[in-house]
Formats: sequence, structure tokens, C-alpha cells
Amino acid sequence: MSRELPPDRFEREVTTDLKDRTPDAPRGLPLHTRILLGLMAGLVSGLAANILLGGTHPGVAWVVFHVTEPVGTLFLRLLLMIVIPLVFSSLVVGIAGVGDIRELGRVGLKTFAYTVVLSAISVVIGLVLANTIRPGKRIDPATAQGLAARYSDAAARTLGTKTAEAAESPLMQVVKTIVPSNPVAAVASETPNMLYLMFFALVVGIALTLLEPERGAPLVRFLQSLYDVTAKIVDMIMKVAPFAVACLIFTNVARFGLDLLQALGWFIATVLLGLAIHMFGVYSLSVALLSRIPPLEFFRRIKTVMLTAFSTSSSNATLPTALRVSQENLGVPPEINSFVLTVGATANQNGTALYEGVTVLFLAQLAGVELTLGQQVMVVYLAILGGVGTAGVPSGSIPFIVAVLTQIHVNPALIAVILGVDRILDMCRTTLNVTGDLAAATFVARSEGYELLRPPKTAAVPPAPA
Repeated sequence: MSRELPPDRFEREVTTDLKDRTPDAPRGLPLHTRILLGLMAGLVSGLAANILLGGTHPGVAWVVFHVTEPVGTLFLRLLLMIVIPLVFSSLVVGIAGVGDIRELGRVGLKTFAYTVVLSAISVVIGLVLANTIRPGKRIDPATAQGLAARYSDAAARTLGTKTAEAAESPLMQVVKTIVPSNPVAAVASETPNMLYLMFFALVVGIALTLLEPERGAPLVRFLQSLYDVTAKIVDMIMKVAPFAVACLIFTNVARFGLDLLQALGWFIATVLLGLAIHMFGVYSLSVALLSRIPPLEFFRRIKTVMLTAFSTSSSNATLPTALRVSQENLGVPPEINSFVLTVGATANQNGTALYEGVTVLFLAQLAGVELTLGQQVMVVYLAILGGVGTAGVPSGSIPFIVAVLTQIHVNPALIAVILGVDRILDMCRTTLNVTGDLAAATFVARSEGYELLRPPKTAAVPPAPA
């Protein structure tokens, strides 16, 4: 039961992802390097303005009001503009790509269950660390108050809307929170309800897997085209990211100084700690108990895939290497290998889910917004769906984080705080993503009775001439 991507679709995805690294690409610095330079320019100039003049100096206030804040806002509104079509099309296409669930049978159900459980574990790890370390709270109280005053206005406006629901039962509140009565109206407002949109996309995707392929194909092709267009728009928007990041970082650092940088350092440490726990803790237990492979042997055999993922920051670009290594080094048969790894490149992104959970809590803490337990459970749900729908390309999680911030009523402008360090964290979480795909493939293969860790086949040596 081979589930390989159609050659034209696979070639299109990989070619799109690698276009900036091919010899024919325009000369100049890569985008992530230019974003880093923009971060440094905004950081240095913002610190200089804060230390030499002060965050409230009239000259600094004029530059922020007339230059840096409008440019940064333009960048963020462009991202918000394409969030709804990107989220809906990517989720539906990703779920529909599983194929006919009835025909996939055990392999499909095992892959789906493994993906959901491991993604939930990764998000919980991230939320526990974010609630324990509280990186967004490790700043001066005055700075925290300034951030809260600037970024939590929307949260304050919505607190009163929850009182009418207090008389309803908990189950009724869950139903009304997750299931939309009108999905179009839910996303037609200035602050769309992304939870409703994701649930509706989930239902549509599942329905497409249950239809005959020829009946659902027109809608899948349309949504695939919509996804391709929105992904291209993201590429276009990211071309101005270096300038926008410089403006956004200048605006924040000029106002809040070194305290903000200290909180950012705690954020990076929290994310890396969570990724390390999931990589060497959860995955080690998974391959040892479920796949019955020694963890050190597992990591030794997939080191090429891990290095490829780290250098490209793309699950899609790593897929060819992962398919070869999984079959040759781990012994996963092609009929399981192609399905699990192809679906996993889009749907099984534990590192992305963990990163999104930590980032949302960190930025909410910076904004002075305390999320309730119910809201954090909602973040878990959204992060799992975000891991399924996030494009397997560099910085593919940024639009989803913006969408979740909008959902919990935190000003998405705060995304500027982490944009400059997103690339290095993207490299780390992509490594975790592809490692999870290989762990899932070994689990499914072992559960189906296949022998793993077979030595690679070698060509027969012809007999020596007499």
C-alpha cells in the first residue's frame, strides 16, 4: 500500500522550498541572514536610543510614531491578511492527503494516533516549562506594565463577554467554544475565531477522505491551488521582513530596553529545553518501548537526516533523505515508509507544536495576559492542529502563531519580539519534526510485524573468472 506523493506535486513542493538555495537563485544574502541583520540593526539602534536618550524622548517618540511603528504594522497586517485562507486550505489539504481512511485501515489509524498523542505530549511539555520558567515574567515590573498597557487592550475588552456563559454547563461551554454555528460569520469579523475555522477545516478534511477520490478531487485541487497562492504571498511578504523586523525591534527595544532582551534569552532557553526533553526523553522512550530499537542506535542511524533537517529548516526538503535512510538504515518497508514519512512531513510536527505553545504563552506573559487553564487547553488543541496544518518550509509556523495570538486576544504585533531568533529555533524544531517522523515509521512498521534494523542490501558479487 504505497502512498507516495504524485511526482509533479512533490517536485513542486521541494523546488519551491529550495529555490533560494539553488545556483540560479538571485545573488545576495539568504533571507534568514538578512532578517538577522535587520534584527541586529533594530536591536543596536533601539538600545542606543533607549540608553542615550530614553524611551520617552520626543525624538525617539517621533521616529516610533511616524516611521517604525507604521512599517511594522504594515508587515503584520499583511500577514494577518492571508491567515484565514492559509490556515483553512493547508489544514484541509493536509488532512485530505491521508487518503481514504477506510482503505488505510490499521496503518492510517496507528499513524494518526501516534501523531496526535506525541503532538499533545510535546505541547504539554512546552506549556509546563513556560508556566514553570515563566520567561515572559522575568522582566522589570514597570516594563511588564508598559507592555500590558500596550498589548492587552483587546483582552480587557473581551473579559466581560464571558459572564453570560457562566450559567451554562461546562459541556455546553466546550461545544459553543469549539463548534461554530456559522463558520463564515466566525471569520468575517476584524478578530476572526480561528478555533471555529480550524474545527470546520478538520471536518471538511475528514469528509474529503471519506468521499470517492473523483468526487472530492475538484475541491482538493482548488484548495491546493489556494494554499500554493497563499504560500507564495507569504514568500512575497517575507521579502520585506528584514526591514519590518528592524522597525519592530527598534520600536520595542527603544521603549523597553535591556529588560526585553533578558526575557527573550529566557524564551530561547525554554524552547531549547523543551525540544531537548522531547527529543532525548520522549522519542528515546518511544523507540525503545514501541519500536524496540536502542535509542543510541536509532539516533546514530538517522544522523544524516537530522543534519539535513537542521541545515535546511524544512521537512519537505528533508523528505527524500528521510525516505532513503528509513528504508536502508532502519529497515522500514516501502509500503509503510512512503505513507508515514510523506504524511508526517506535513502532519507530524511535534517540534512545531511545542514551539507554538511556548511562544504563545511567552508573548501572552509579556503582554500581561494571564491565560486560564481552559485557554491553555485551547492552545494545546490549536497547537496540535497547527502542527498538522503548518507548511513544512522555513518559518511556516509564523502565520499560525499570529492566528493563535489573535484568538486569545493578544496583539499579534508582539510576534516581532521573536522573529529575529525564529530561524535558529526553526532549525532545531525541524530536526525534532523529522526525527518524530522516523520514530513514527519504526513504530508502525514494528506494530505490523516487520523486522527492523536489517543491514542494507548489497549487490551480488559476480564470480571470479576461471
